[in-house]
Amino acid sequence: MAMLDLAAFRSTPLNHAPFPYLIVPAFVRAEARAAIHADYPRIDSPGSFPVGELSYGPAFRQLVEALRGPALRAAVAEKFRIDLDGRPTMVTVRGRCGPRDGNIHTDSVSKLITVLVYMNPEWEEAGGRLRLLRSAHDLDDVLVEVPPVEGTLVAFRRSNNSFHGHKPFTGPRRVVQLNWVVNRRTAFREVLRHRVSAGAKRVRTGVGRLLGTSVVGWLGALAGKSGGKPTFVPGE
Repeated sequence: MAMLDLAAFRSTPLNHAPFPYLIVPAFVRAEARAAIHADYPRIDSPGSFPVGELSYGPAFRQLVEALRGPALRAAVAEKFRIDLDGRPTMVTVRGRCGPRDGNIHTDSVSKLITVLVYMNPEWEEAGGRLRLLRSAHDLDDVLVEVPPVEGTLVAFRRSNNSFHGHKPFTGPRRVVQLNWVVNRRTAFREVLRHRVSAGAKRVRTGVGRLLGTSVVGWLGALAGKSGGKPTFVPGE
């Protein structure tokens, strides 16, 4: 079963201003989504995680292979009129969004094309909706807003004005990001950067959970052992 609707991608017109982009709803076929959801990697903290460092099932593996495959590469190269032969790919995965996510950025200069594939069954929240922007400093200067609904693809050519971001949201938010990058050295450096960034977010999340829950339990246990009662318990 073909997971990706390449015909829909090819038939979608490319927008050229202020930077080249296109949006394809239902790019991941409806009949493939339930299996992908079931096999999606478990990610309990914010951050972009290199796909090679995650555990997942066969349907998600098939999705990643299709995204990295020659058919999509050829379709993207034709659509954006860019030579991608010999260009390495990098795939990162998100499962959660944190309060520090969504700041306006253009993506790093080492990235040639960015492809985002969202995998959230529905989206009613005001935050967390991708905004392609006209300016670097105004999140409300919106070119187009895209709810991160399952199956939706957003692709753009990275440039000095490919500004994008989203309003704050904290909670589950699934997205697979595919990039074609300049060379393998760049791919290695970008994977390392994502690894360090995601690791730091995991540490912050773990510390927050420790302070919010484990310390409470520890204080309660300590009070029980001593026969006394703590004067203050975080979170009360």
